[in-house]
Formats: sequence, structure tokens, C-alpha cells
Amino acid sequence: MNANVNAIYKARARKDKMVRVLCFAAAAFGLLWLSLILFTLFWNGLGGLSLSVFTEMTPPPGSKTGGLANAIFGSIVMTVLGVGIGAPLGLLAGTYLAEYGRHEKLSFYVRFINDILLSAPSIVIGLFIYGAVVVPMGGFSAFAGSLALAVIVVPVVVRTTEDMLLLVPNQLREAASALGLPRSYVIRSIAYKAARTGLITGVLLATARVAGETAPLLFTALSNQFWNANLMTTMANLPVTINNFVQSPYEYWRQLAWTGALLITLAVLALNIFARLLAAERKKT
Repeated sequence: MNANVNAIYKARARKDKMVRVLCFAAAAFGLLWLSLILFTLFWNGLGGLSLSVFTEMTPPPGSKTGGLANAIFGSIVMTVLGVGIGAPLGLLAGTYLAEYGRHEKLSFYVRFINDILLSAPSIVIGLFIYGAVVVPMGGFSAFAGSLALAVIVVPVVVRTTEDMLLLVPNQLREAASALGLPRSYVIRSIAYKAARTGLITGVLLATARVAGETAPLLFTALSNQFWNANLMTTMANLPVTINNFVQSPYEYWRQLAWTGALLITLAVLALNIFARLLAAERKKT
């Protein structure tokens, strides 16, 4: 009897070790390629990093001087505007799903559509905004690009908002309601406060998600080589500028493309690290 038990235990131990080895091998394989990508990006991008990148406009064809100031400005404007439009909508929709319509039939369809949007290719969203906004307006614009980014932001914020609010204990809501507080006040002052870190994390992750999107901006905002703050016309942005420069025959343009890609990567990395730190802090508290 003991011999059979020992044999079963040893067989299970061997299987456990085999699965662990496969898991570690898969993780190492992924980290290897990620490390190679980051090494290549830093190796090529750091060579063109200088003060002129942040202070000079994108150069004309054949020029060996210039920077990405207008593209950086345009990316910041459209990202901030896109998150500013999408995050409140996602917050309100997520609040409805978690607080008001948790068990309603409408919520099932909202969640289903939200899941579709989460997995929808960004180029499809860009084509939708092109047909719904760009064509009626008669031209590309930074505003249309911001709307495309906002559509990408909404489902991310909806999902994180609902998940974070569902983690808030119902006892807190019941205690506040027992004091005679209205439902809206309970949500704003109790549920939002308890889930504040998670809500901020969701917005940061959504920002990181749209910061480097290229396909939607190709169909909505395009780009130019000038400083422009008019949202109703085309506006330079880093993703499209990188896409244009990396395909050019000019060495300096390709160097700027590597540098721009490095800047986007560092920005997204910083946002993700900050979001993870907030999430870790929330778990501690």
C-alpha cells in the first residue's frame, strides 16, 4: 500500500517539475524577445536623443537638423483630450453597471458590447470615426483623432470601474444608507473613495493603451510638419510621424523615428509602472 502511495506521489512530483520547467521556459522565451526589442529600441533611439528633439519642429525632406516638438505636442493634446472625453463616459457607464443595473437585463448587453469594443482592432475604430466624423466634417482633424482615442479609452475604463466598485464591501453602502444618505451621495463619497486607487489605475492603463496608437490617427488626424494648435485641422503626432519617418530614405528621419519610438515607450512604461504601484498600494491598504 505504501509503495503504491509513494509511486503515485513520485509521479505527481515529476509532472509538477515538468510543468514548472515548461512555465519557466515559456516566461524566459517571452522575456528574451522583450529584452531584445527593448535593447534594439534603446540602442537606436538614444543616439538621436538631444535637446533639439524637444525644441525644434520636424525637419523637411533632406534636412539634417530638426526635432519632434510639434509631434510631441500634438500627441499630448490628442491623448489628454481623448482620455478627457472617454474616461468620464467610462466611469459613468461602469458606475451604472456596478451600482444601479448590476442585475438588470440591459447591463448584460452593455457588458457584451463593451467586451467587443475591448477586443476590437483600433484600425476598425479609426475607420468608424473616419466615416462618422471625418467625412461629414470634410477633412482630417485633431478633434477626430481625439474621438477615436476616446472610443478606445471608454471600454477599458468601463471594465476597471465596474470591477473596482464591485470590490467595495456592500456593508459600507448599507451603513451609509442606514444614516439616510441618498444613493448618489453614497456612491460619490463612499464607493468612489474606497475604490479611488483602482479607478485611477484604470484611467492610467487606458492612457497607456492609447498613447502609441497609430492606425486610428492615420484615418482621423493624419499629421503635418508644422506647429498647430487648431483642433479642427490636421495636427502632428508621434505615432504617425514615426510611421512616416521610418519608411523614408533619409537617415536623419529614420533616426528621429527611433527616438520618437523610444519616447513613446518610456512614457507608456512610466504610466504602467505608476499604475502597478497604485494597484500594489491598494492591496496593502
